[in-house]
Amino acid sequence: MTAMTAEQVAGFLKDHPEFFDQYADLLALITIPDPHSGRAISITERQLFTLREKVRSLETKMSELISFGEENDAISDKVHALSLALISALGVAAVTRAVYSHLGGAFAVPHVALRIWDLGDGSEASGVEFDPVTDAAMAFASGLTRPSCGLSGTHEALAWFGAAAPSLRSLAQVPLHHASGTCFGLLVMGSEDQHRFYPELGTLYIERIGAMVSNALLRVML
Repeated sequence: MTAMTAEQVAGFLKDHPEFFDQYADLLALITIPDPHSGRAISITERQLFTLREKVRSLETKMSELISFGEENDAISDKVHALSLALISALGVAAVTRAVYSHLGGAFAVPHVALRIWDLGDGSEASGVEFDPVTDAAMAFASGLTRPSCGLSGTHEALAWFGAAAPSLRSLAQVPLHHASGTCFGLLVMGSEDQHRFYPELGTLYIERIGAMVSNALLRVML
């Protein structure tokens, strides 16, 4: 009689789950190697080991989810505080102060630059935020459909940071838009940490900050 192969045994047991109901005593006799010590253990012990591993894996994932949730809650609180500051700002200077103080404070962004063009009648265009911007920089900002993270297209924006520019390793460039979609400015956040604003970074909160800053500037300048 030809001996069954391991695959045939496995197939038989899969197709006949009632086998161990009929031969329950076999379960107590069958032993398999412990994955850590190598000693022989029963199937029941192996099942318990597998369950413990799954529980540990689920606990780790739950801990990660809780951590992500707490981090998102903290970011939401910071965005909310910035939104309140922007809502209460009564002029361009107050808006820019709110942007710099909150991004540099609660968000711990070490370097922030803001440039605005083609907005208002020029009566409040007295700060560095209204310094001339090249056509290339305006075209770059206008072409952004979402914030750009990394160092692509950053040559002029880097120069806005003066002496700090050579040490910056990552930027988040956030276009500022009219409701019509026309771009009128660029908010840039810089860091010496190349992993702070990396290309694959999720930009949901950064987009919301850009929208809030845009609306605040439009409110006080138009």
